[in-house]
Amino acid sequence: MRLAGLLIAIFCAAPLPAPGDTLVATRTIRAHALIGPEDVALRPDDTPGALTDPAEAVGLEARAILYPGRPVRRGDVGAPALVERNEIVTIIFARGTLSIRAEGRALGRGGAGDRVRVMNLASRNTITGVVEPDGRVSVADTLAGQP
Repeated sequence: MRLAGLLIAIFCAAPLPAPGDTLVATRTIRAHALIGPEDVALRPDDTPGALTDPAEAVGLEARAILYPGRPVRRGDVGAPALVERNEIVTIIFARGTLSIRAEGRALGRGGAGDRVRVMNLASRNTITGVVEPDGRVSVADTLAGQP
């Protein structure tokens, strides 16, 4: 009985863990809009999967509509698009000392590191490549391991 009373006293005296902070939108942010410091704020809440630091979202692009007061999740934001749909881009294939460049039409939009489909304008073939930081689309990584 004394042990039970001691345990109750310990649990009652121990402070409850403070909830974490959750990043929320302060206004409606349209998809594809860049997120600025005034667009997000911290709310004392512990929402699983939500961002917890404004630096994780500021400067990124909204991938979906963000509503005021709702948590901002990692999948809701991403790198700003460097390639827009229907934009003419340079396709790069490089393996060893061989380097081939061609023009293509982007069939989707994406930021650095995103995979996008591109139609080669000369052959009309559709390929998938990775957007490079300079806006070119590299297909060497997507073909690695193929004969």
